[in-house]
Amino acid sequence: MNLLVNLPEGFFQSEILKPAFDRLFALASNVKTTSYNAPDEIKDDLAWADAVVMWSWPTLDDALLENAKKLKFAGHITITQATARAELKKGIVVSETRHGFSSAVSELGLTLMLNGLRKVGMYHHQMKLGTEEWVNAFPTDIDPSERQLSGKNVGIVGFGGIGQGLAKLLEPFQVSLKIYDPYLPKEVATKFGATATTIKDIAETSDVVVLCAAENSGTKKLVDKEEIALFKKGSVLVNIGRSSLINMEALVERLKLNDMTAMLDVFDVEPLEQDSILRKLDNTFLTPHRAGGVMESVVRIINWLADDLAAFLNGKPVKYGINEDMLSCFPD
Repeated sequence: MNLLVNLPEGFFQSEILKPAFDRLFALASNVKTTSYNAPDEIKDDLAWADAVVMWSWPTLDDALLENAKKLKFAGHITITQATARAELKKGIVVSETRHGFSSAVSELGLTLMLNGLRKVGMYHHQMKLGTEEWVNAFPTDIDPSERQLSGKNVGIVGFGGIGQGLAKLLEPFQVSLKIYDPYLPKEVATKFGATATTIKDIAETSDVVVLCAAENSGTKKLVDKEEIALFKKGSVLVNIGRSSLINMEALVERLKLNDMTAMLDVFDVEPLEQDSILRKLDNTFLTPHRAGGVMESVVRIINWLADDLAAFLNGKPVKYGINEDMLSCFPD
């Protein structure tokens, strides 16, 4: 069996990933490792392969797959709708393991929620600068905008693997949970003790709003000007999904009022421009798209792809397979 593994060079240079790749490579008679970014680059090796493991690029379209006569399995870290549709149409077994990032993203979501309410980042920065203010007249000089998470009203926009993982982490805090996810069966919300509702209702009633929906044409600006205007004073917005989920221009205008806080891990332009106003606003806390990016996530996704390739070769169902009914969950 010929296996093509097309991933950025850093994957193959990591000692931490070596055991996972050893597992993957042991499944094939012949292995090629490449780091192609363009369709013309991957064309010949794709025609050679019986199986491919890759990220979402280059896009594998009908023309490329027409020449990949032997290809029967495609394992992706993430995948676009176009690639998935073309592969499924050709009868290729397709696996996708982006949910290997989900637990780490959920954890950062909780971290940012707590940080936004308890102002940990602000206090840390002040302590480093030596500008912190100590409580001297307890309790009259306590900042009432610093609050606990316990018992708060929380809204989650997008209730897939990340949102559900976050809901599990929130259980000890006994929050009142509302969710928005039009693709979600009602029984899933019930399972988590959550109320399925509208984004407008979440904006109006939540102390903390978390964005973690998938990015596609149907989720662009899910939270638009109208919803941003409805955010409660003192509320905390956490975005661990994609910046396209919210109207960033409208959010910046609201943040200029300094009556809410935004905890942002994703931005319209990445890396974030040095002169971005988000760097200057006191009521923003910024992280450089780090939500899922821990090594445990990367080890997990490679091992999951190895698991599915092994299952495929043994004639068993793949655990992380996708089908036509799931395409709307992936980026365009």
